[in-house]
Amino acid sequence: MLQIVDLPHVNAALNGATIVFLAAGLAFIRTGRRAEHRACMVGALSVSVAFLISYLIYHFNAGLAKFGGEGMVRPVYFTLLIIHIAIAAVIIPLVPITAYRALKGRFERHKRIARWTWPLWMFVAVSGVVVYAMAVHIYPDPQGPYAHG
Repeated sequence: MLQIVDLPHVNAALNGATIVFLAAGLAFIRTGRRAEHRACMVGALSVSVAFLISYLIYHFNAGLAKFGGEGMVRPVYFTLLIIHIAIAAVIIPLVPITAYRALKGRFERHKRIARWTWPLWMFVAVSGVVVYAMAVHIYPDPQGPYAHG
């Protein structure tokens, strides 16, 4: 059975899956393989929804994670974290709007917004994995549940 302390690992895996779906989806649409593109984008949307649910469950139960890094890595980490959070807030409405336009067959409007949505969504997924790796594996809080030792 999963514990609350396991959810950051689940979230990172879900972000990793999002990265794979987004990359494959882009490759498929560039080669005209619309059915495969659609399947990948539905996959990306599905694992992103699962991520959001897991993320909210974790933070409602565990609060905010503490970063254990010291020195120059702290401003690097917190700058990345702030940018990650800001862009995540932007894509929350962009992703469903982009998907809705595609599902309704409004492909020109879909393409116009997808050119913004895709790179922002990919950035959030990749930066989410980086933030996770930094906070949980590389610089865990010495008193936190992920401390080495």
